[in-house]
Amino acid sequence: MIKKNDFLLIGAIVILCLAAFAFMLLSRKEGSKVIVYVDGNEYASFPLNEDVEYTVRKEDGAYNTFIIKDGKIDMIAASCPDKICVNERSKHYRNETITCLPNNVVLEISGGEEGDVDIIAK
Repeated sequence: MIKKNDFLLIGAIVILCLAAFAFMLLSRKEGSKVIVYVDGNEYASFPLNEDVEYTVRKEDGAYNTFIIKDGKIDMIAASCPDKICVNERSKHYRNETITCLPNNVVLEISGGEEGDVDIIAK
């Protein structure tokens, strides 16, 4: 049987979760560039404020095509069988990524407005 204190506890947990989610949404920063990684190595870099369409071609014939438009990046074509990377939504916030695991291609948003503290060491 649920008692009054159980409802209060559930309500407090829900409010805490909503507050944490709102904080995460409000603290996101716009990115300023896209870094393309192929096989774990930096391959290319593009500013987000310029419209570009680019295709990454690998020696084995694999490819990924992405487009930067209106400050957002979107994977529009890929040779991978599952096309999960193509079906992802457009990205434009810092530290967001679009990843194609079969082709080992990662598009990472970086730059933008940096925070005051980068790291604290003791």
